[in-house]
Amino acid sequence: MIRPQWEWALDDAEGRLLSEPVTPVFTAQYDAEQWLGEHWRELAEAGAVQATLLHDGTRAAPGVDLRVP
Repeated sequence: MIRPQWEWALDDAEGRLLSEPVTPVFTAQYDAEQWLGEHWRELAEAGAVQATLLHDGTRAAPGVDLRVP
């Protein structure tokens, strides 16, 4: 049985994909979204300005802005 994989791709201010920080891989979209809700401030402090949810490597939703208002 193949389980779906959900993960976040993180971009910097110039739109470049960040290799660090690394996000976990999830088997449920809900878990991935909950994790981002709990960790977005830490990711923003590490230089991420946008997070894009990927489902099995394909963009699953519009990007989420991580900049502090």
